[in-house]
Amino acid sequence: MAMLKKQLESYKKRLLDKKKSVAEAYNKNKNYGRLTEDEGTQDLADKASSAYTKEFLYSLSNTDREVLQKVDEALHRIAKGAYGTCVECEEEIEKKRLEAVPWASHCVTCQEKVEKGLL
Repeated sequence: MAMLKKQLESYKKRLLDKKKSVAEAYNKNKNYGRLTEDEGTQDLADKASSAYTKEFLYSLSNTDREVLQKVDEALHRIAKGAYGTCVECEEEIEKKRLEAVPWASHCVTCQEKVEKGLL
């Protein structure tokens, strides 16, 4: 069953909003990283805490990059008319799944196989 245009526009808006929020969070984290580099008068405990915070922010940005990539891929699928269809088995992705994760590219069954390393 083809997705209604109104539904598709709703998902597209959510994807674009997610892309914007991830980009804003990334820029905020990048600026925070610069601020912590400028703090030259820290004791050892502060430096350790700052290093941990930086490491956390850098790992977060890897996750952000991954989400941004998946969002872009979902927007591309919308443009091609393939959104809402599993990229693996080509079955329709459940509406509940798309509501929870609008950038989902796999149905639940195929996603479980991906997580187990079977796809």
